[in-house]
Amino acid sequence: MTEKIENLMLQAHAAQNRCFGCGPANPSGLQLAFLLAEDGAAVCLTTVPDRFDGHPGYLHGGIIATLLDEAMSKAVRARGLTAMTGRMEIDYLRPVPSGVHLRMEGRIVRSEGRKHWTEARILNARGTALAQAKGLFIEVRAR
Repeated sequence: MTEKIENLMLQAHAAQNRCFGCGPANPSGLQLAFLLAEDGAAVCLTTVPDRFDGHPGYLHGGIIATLLDEAMSKAVRARGLTAMTGRMEIDYLRPVPSGVHLRMEGRIVRSEGRKHWTEARILNARGTALAQAKGLFIEVRAR
């Protein structure tokens, strides 16, 4: 079997960021670190601890939604844009276990003015999709 080697680059953010999903200054948060793939996708390789469980051994649905939202948001941020979630639709395909290696991917599929349509998915170590989402992000511009 041949393995594909990815060229991923760390996506920087402010050190004082208190975002629940990605903020390093939030000790209660997920503290996710995102990488940027050559195709523009935002990628996060992580293990989410069981303190975020719903049913024992599996992540809470709200945490799964947060993971997908973060992946889509970081795809928009990778373009140097600040945007907020306008709408999100989630498909919970399989239970997402806690304490195991997960991969999240987010990407922009279309943009029109301030609107950016996105997609994200959570994959297990075998590459099986556990959850996926589509979203609409609205760019926030300075007044």
